[in-house]
Amino acid sequence: MAKPSAKNEPKKAGFHVEVSHERVALPNGCEVMLDIVHHPGAAAVVPFVAEDEVVLIRQFRHAAGGTILEVPAGKLDPGEPPERCAARELTEEAGYRAGRIVALGSIWTTPGFTDEVIHLFAAFDLTRAASQPDDDEVIEVIRVPLAHALELVWRGELRDAKSALALIHAARHVGRLA
Repeated sequence: MAKPSAKNEPKKAGFHVEVSHERVALPNGCEVMLDIVHHPGAAAVVPFVAEDEVVLIRQFRHAAGGTILEVPAGKLDPGEPPERCAARELTEEAGYRAGRIVALGSIWTTPGFTDEVIHLFAAFDLTRAASQPDDDEVIEVIRVPLAHALELVWRGELRDAKSALALIHAARHVGRLA
């Protein structure tokens, strides 16, 4: 495994991330400078409103150039367990509370330059709740059959990686994929 040397430059802070410039000794003996984006982590959740129906959100994402389709997700608050974050984001973004949340695994978003890990969950036994989107969230909540959500992934229409993987893992969890 590569190890940072002692010659790292100070971190530069953004609103939600920090960037460090690190001199790294690679396993092959080469030393390189890398920019590493440090992120507190996140949770994403596939809400099942019925056995074969899930909730997705259409959300404006400036970095993606417009509105995209995704599952509810968000950044971990300091010290917040991922499952609690998933439950919080489910309520804030989609307006549901879960009776049961199941962990599906975790993913690195872009390990070439960030340490961000997103924890994936499925939520069941949902009840309606008042949504509380953040000021920077422009969201439309939609319900779709799970098979249709997967078809959007296969056709490349749902391109958000965390959401695609969360849907695939959730479908496998409920026996819809081998």
